[in-house]
Amino acid sequence: MRVLSATAILVGALAAVGVADNALPGHAESVAQAAVQPGLQRIPRVGIQSRKGDGGEAGIKKPSLWTVFDEGLGAAKYIDLSHTIEPGMPVWRGFGNSTFLPATNKLTGKAFTYAEDLFEATAYRLTTDQLGTQLDAPAHFNPHAAASDEIPATYALRKLVVIDISDKVAANASYGLTVADILEWEAKHGRIPQRAVVFVRSDWSRTWPFVDTDVFPQVLLQAVQFLHLQRGILFHGHEPLDADMTPEFDSERWILTHGFAQAEGVANLHLVPPTGCLLSTGFPKFRGGTGNYVRFVAVCEPSWPHGVQPGAVPEAPMPEYAQPLVWDNQRGYRARD
Repeated sequence: MRVLSATAILVGALAAVGVADNALPGHAESVAQAAVQPGLQRIPRVGIQSRKGDGGEAGIKKPSLWTVFDEGLGAAKYIDLSHTIEPGMPVWRGFGNSTFLPATNKLTGKAFTYAEDLFEATAYRLTTDQLGTQLDAPAHFNPHAAASDEIPATYALRKLVVIDISDKVAANASYGLTVADILEWEAKHGRIPQRAVVFVRSDWSRTWPFVDTDVFPQVLLQAVQFLHLQRGILFHGHEPLDADMTPEFDSERWILTHGFAQAEGVANLHLVPPTGCLLSTGFPKFRGGTGNYVRFVAVCEPSWPHGVQPGAVPEAPMPEYAQPLVWDNQRGYRARD
């Protein structure tokens, strides 16, 4: 029996429960992911087994979306597309660097310790909600628009399109995505699906944190207007920390003042195919926030060479390490060495 792809199963299940997309009116791995961490104490892998008959007692029908996971997503490849947040990471100079500190007991003024309190905690002094891999809310540029906590939960899972302009960026570090680039992509891969997420690969982030935040790849205004008005996408994302180099933020300002979100600081797009993956988006809900720290994960076909499958690394329980976490004053965070 042929095993359907994760994407095909998901689309079929959603159609079965009546959640098919409607037309929009007016709109025409990194090595670290796959490698076992140094000093990690291995836990035997539990193999992915057939789920036939997992529905419980005989005669009880398994929920359709559980079938989606069992027959597709449970064997998919997962690719992390987010940077790790740490002190000294690249950020717009107007915001400045953030700092991490051991959390202290307000009753004693002393830092919590494993020895005395059974646990430790961390205090984060973050200079901005526009840090690292992020999802900008429209309120970033428009006080009447949606804030971070008002972004719909429906952003959590979408089709993912990756448009690669890395060759052009290699020849011109400030190259900007154009409508012609989008049409060229569609000539090869088909029309961009409505309400999909479109990420623009430039390979700018591959030297992170040693990146140029003054001269960088762009997404031009005409391109973002085309993606939203002609293709009806959910949002787009790019690797640099800004959409373009114009003095008045032309692309970003248009996006956010028209009620759309955008992603910045996206990583590892060189590990993702142009079509066929889903995008999982997880983000906190800061009250009245204008941006979100976000965890993007591409969910790709089991046959894709990059990414990690569920069960391939210890998940529950997660592993213990030979070296303990110890606060490093020089680095400004806990480290294992």
